[in-house]
Amino acid sequence: PLALPCPFFSWLLFCNLRPPQHCPAIIIGVASLSLLLPTHTSTMPGNSRAEALKAEGNKFFKGGDYNAAIQKYTAATDIDPNVPAYWSNMAACYEKISQFDKMEEASRGCIKADKNFVKGYFRLATALKNLNDLEGCIKALESGLAVDSANPDLKRMKKELTELQRGETVAAYLRKCDEQASNGDIAGAYKTLELASRLDAGNPDIDRMMSKIKPKYDRMEAQRRAALSPDEVHKERGDDAYKNAQFEGAIDHYTKCIEGLKRRGEGQSDLAMKAHSNRAACYKQISNFDGVIEDCTAVLEVDPENVKALVRRAQAFEGVERYRFALQDIKTVLSMPREKVGKPNVDMCNMMQHRLNRTVQQLKAGNC
Repeated sequence: PLALPCPFFSWLLFCNLRPPQHCPAIIIGVASLSLLLPTHTSTMPGNSRAEALKAEGNKFFKGGDYNAAIQKYTAATDIDPNVPAYWSNMAACYEKISQFDKMEEASRGCIKADKNFVKGYFRLATALKNLNDLEGCIKALESGLAVDSANPDLKRMKKELTELQRGETVAAYLRKCDEQASNGDIAGAYKTLELASRLDAGNPDIDRMMSKIKPKYDRMEAQRRAALSPDEVHKERGDDAYKNAQFEGAIDHYTKCIEGLKRRGEGQSDLAMKAHSNRAACYKQISNFDGVIEDCTAVLEVDPENVKALVRRAQAFEGVERYRFALQDIKTVLSMPREKVGKPNVDMCNMMQHRLNRTVQQLKAGNC
């Protein structure tokens, strides 16, 4: 028989033309060919069963039979664990019956099935919130927002959680303040209230407690300052100026403190080291890198392993393009025990070392 393509036969039918006499052969040929071609479906074998189980689970969920729904969704995940909706629906059921540990497991299964399925992060955050794991809850929300930064549910929940966490922190500060005041630690109680005020200014409980603590603190502080030496007074005035971002004024007070101590032969005392360190911080704020280097060096002559001085001096060396000296200070810090240096400093020094090594290599290549 004459082999004609299928589109040709369709065109004949479309034009309402009578097929030629060999049309039956064409039909038989096409029909035979269709038996040989592979059949394509939108789902893999087994998925239809999983979807049927999901549909049954949905009916149970709507009817309020959450345990039966869980069984159906679990069976669906046994067939195909890579469909996030099965896990998400299961997690919703566990939420309804307040089994939040199981809800957490199902939510993690949902995220494992598809890391871009945002609802999985919301389910996980809900479970962790009810398990009082606020830190883990915030991490789950941040992971979800990394996938969809505009998701309203995640943003709303994070805002609510941040407020809740802030409230709990303030309450903890107030309990600590009350305990400190009862033990006679008025200075400690006042500092604790200051921390609480930064988190929740205008809080009536904070204001009420502050009205009791501050007068006592002011009297004690006046007595303490009256007993200070002139050098100590300059140091504290420098601290106050620094807190108010008055860096030039702070430098003036620290300088008077240092000069007074040197005149009495106390240029390497603890007070002098604090004044040098604080003046270096001021110099850094106004980008006087030479001043930073000088003050940090004075501190390191007395305390060679002072991490703060080494890091500041390295940053100042980099600022004046003395990269090899900066790299040497950074390597000194990274050779110290991690617990002494602290993770933030370790992380920062590792980044600086990578940057400085690259710069030094570039300079070497340019000189060749």
